[in-house]
Amino acid sequence: MTTISPETLALPVAMAVAAGLVGCFAVMRRMTLASDAISHVALPGIGIAMALRINPLVGGIAALVIGTILVWGLEHRTKLPTEAVIGVVFSAALALGSMLTSGEELIEALFGAARSPGLLEVSLGCAGAVLVVAFVLLARSRLVIALVSSDLARTVGIDVRRLDLVYLLAFALTVALGLRYLGVLLMGSLIIIPATTARYVARSLGSMLWVAVALSVASTLLGALGAPLLHVATGPLIISLAAAFFLLGLLGRRHA
Repeated sequence: MTTISPETLALPVAMAVAAGLVGCFAVMRRMTLASDAISHVALPGIGIAMALRINPLVGGIAALVIGTILVWGLEHRTKLPTEAVIGVVFSAALALGSMLTSGEELIEALFGAARSPGLLEVSLGCAGAVLVVAFVLLARSRLVIALVSSDLARTVGIDVRRLDLVYLLAFALTVALGLRYLGVLLMGSLIIIPATTARYVARSLGSMLWVAVALSVASTLLGALGAPLLHVATGPLIISLAAAFFLLGLLGRRHA
C-alpha cells in the first residue's frame, strides 16, 4: 500500500475481521493444513485471467468457488476427510497454476502486491466481508452443534450438508478478499494463525472469536502501516506479526 488512508485500509481491515471469524471454525474443524491448501486453488484462475487479460481477482474468485464446490461434492460423495480431498484439489491447482503463470506475475499471485484498490473493489470487498461476518455470527450455534455431532445436528433440524457448503463458500470468499494483499501462499496463514492463538488463550467461544478478530486486524494494520516504513513487502510482514502474536500468546499463557 503506497498511500495510507482510511479508504486504503478499509478493505484489508474488513478482510482481517472475516479471516479472524472464519479461522476460528476452521481451527475447530481441524482444517489447519487444509486452509492453506484451499487458498492455492485460486492460482489457476489467476493464471487464466491473466492470459485472457482480465482482472486476476475475477479469475481467482471463480477458481475458488469452483474448487470449493468440487471439494464439497467429493467430500460428501466419497466420504473422504476434507483435508484429503482439499489436498488432491490443491496439488492439481498448484501444478496447473504454475504452468499458467510465470515470472513477476507468479510472484505477485503467490505473495500478493501492495497496490491500492479502486473504489469499486473496496465497496465489493467490504460487502463480501460483511456477508462472511454475518454468516459466521448468525450460524455459529449451528456450526458448533454440527462440530459436536452431525447426528445431533440433523436431529434438531440442521441441514449439515448445506451448512458445510455455505461455510466452505464463506471460507473461499474470505481467501478471495485477501488475494491482493497476501496472495495464495499467505492468505491461509492469516486465517489460521490468529485463530490458533485465540484458541490457546481464550476460555470460551465468544472470547475466542473476539481475540482472533483483534489479532487478525492488529497484524494487518501494523503490517500495512509498517511495510512502507521498513521497506519490506506487506504480506510477509503481516504474517510475521501474526506469528509473533502467537509466540507472545504462548509465553503469556505459560507464565499466567
